[in-house]
Amino acid sequence: MGKQRKKGRWSVERRLEFIDFRLFWEGHVNRGDLVSFFGVSIPQASSDLAQYQEAAKGNAVYDKTRKTYVAGRKFKPVFFEPSADEYLAQLRLIQAGLLNEDEAWAVRMPSYSIVPILRRRLEPGTLRRILDAIRTRSSIHINYQSKSSPKPKWRWIAPHALGFDGFRWHARAWCHEHEEFRDFVLARILEIREARSDGIDPANDAGWQREVTLKLAPHPKLKGGDRRAVEMDFGMTGGAIEVSMRVCMAYYFMLQLDLDLDRDGDQTEAEPDSHQLVLVNRAEVEAAMKEAGRC
Repeated sequence: MGKQRKKGRWSVERRLEFIDFRLFWEGHVNRGDLVSFFGVSIPQASSDLAQYQEAAKGNAVYDKTRKTYVAGRKFKPVFFEPSADEYLAQLRLIQAGLLNEDEAWAVRMPSYSIVPILRRRLEPGTLRRILDAIRTRSSIHINYQSKSSPKPKWRWIAPHALGFDGFRWHARAWCHEHEEFRDFVLARILEIREARSDGIDPANDAGWQREVTLKLAPHPKLKGGDRRAVEMDFGMTGGAIEVSMRVCMAYYFMLQLDLDLDRDGDQTEAEPDSHQLVLVNRAEVEAAMKEAGRC
């Protein structure tokens, strides 16, 4: 699995969790797995397996033919809570180059493919300055390329949080020019100059501080299997699902799911093939966005 890890990086509890993970997802585990992944000695690996067997009786059965421990018939995880999302997240991290395969706990990964998400690379120095401004409650002078201006423009902003819209990271900040809280895409910040102390209070950002609940349901024209498939895709209960979020993030969420289209018309008039979901409480959500100053 690649080079061995340095000893002492992981606790015994973490190694026991690793054994649980391998038995659940891979169906087997042996001393070599522990030695290779954690960089422990063979005696230590044997001790870990013995401790695991004592704590989780019947979970690990030694197969003399395969010379490995396999999951028992009544296997039940003891040291970790299985999560399909966490397992699949490893595949996404590997695909994005944020995790090496020899660092993933899963070994026999399936063949997989993930649709690439195009993102502009963020300069670490830019993020560092934004984080510093958030921590010190300072304003910073940035050269920013907005969609409304043909050329970059210098402006003062006071960032207080970070947000991710599913595709891009942005800074939630007070804009001194427009005198309101806005979102600034980090990738559009070309340069940061001086900083200054400021008295901008994040508590006054209603869009960030307040939450709104969006109620989603399948398009009313969807029937039978088509409707049931959509309900299962989004984990709906009783034909609907409610999702709560900060008011300032609702716009991005609606945009991702095509819920923000045809805002002045009847959403149910759209074709269900392209708009599988409808926002049931649209009036309530838009009212909350207006009150918070987002619309």
